Amino acid sequence: MELQAVPSRIGQVRRIISAQLRHWQLDPLIDQAALGVTELLTNVLRHAEPDKRCTVDVELFPDRLTVSVRDHDPRLPTASEADPLATSGRGLGLIAAVSDTWGVRPRGEGGKDVWFTLTAPGVVVHEPGRARPAVSP
Repeated sequence: MELQAVPSRIGQVRRIISAQLRHWQLDPLIDQAALGVTELLTNVLRHAEPDKRCTVDVELFPDRLTVSVRDHDPRLPTASEADPLATSGRGLGLIAAVSDTWGVRPRGEGGKDVWFTLTAPGVVVHEPGRARPAVSP
């Protein structure tokens, strides 16, 4: 989904992702995914230049969920050692703590993708390119 990273839209994206994960029966991943996307969108809001436009993608693979945010700022973020009592500057550290993996893909002058993955247990592929959670008997 494409959006402007503004506070009201960040809350909407959290709700959309939560609803999608409930639909996929991946309720145990909701808190981690919602926190991660909130941190990524907050980074766009605070740091991205020249604008706050971005794209959020949520992809379900047979063994993992990947959430990514693409913005138009070619500068790459860095995870720094933030003061544990600080009220800002801890976003990538939080993402690293709640996800299995995370990273950044530069897109040249076109910006970057910042992404994270979560293990999605019980997912089976039912058709090429489409994954759905397995339903327990």
